[in-house]
Amino acid sequence: MDFFTWTATFIWWILEAFIFIATLLILFWILVDLFRDHTLGGGWKAVWLVVLLLLPLLGSLLYLIIRGKSISARASAQRAVVPEQDWRPAASRTPVDDIAKAKALLDAGTINQGEYDALKSKALGRQYFG
Repeated sequence: MDFFTWTATFIWWILEAFIFIATLLILFWILVDLFRDHTLGGGWKAVWLVVLLLLPLLGSLLYLIIRGKSISARASAQRAVVPEQDWRPAASRTPVDDIAKAKALLDAGTINQGEYDALKSKALGRQYFG
């Protein structure tokens, strides 16, 4: 096999892999949308599932043509259910904050000196075996 044949075969394989993965992602997206929809009855969900499994490309196109406009509405409704603070990153803690909290627990008598030393070592990034 010469270089050009090998290159063409490789590019064709990459294209096939891309189309296969894209098809799987679209099917997964449609299945998630199908089972997220509470207005569609169980019988119709079963019919769509059979069509999508037996004829994936044709079924996906039909689903997007017939039910495509309501997909974004269901996705927006799902995002509205999740409170905004759930996806915000937590405030970063510093070792100084962790040590101060551990010291407050030690002063309050909640933990003993050994536990304080372990928390302090953990905050500083060292393993404590004492």
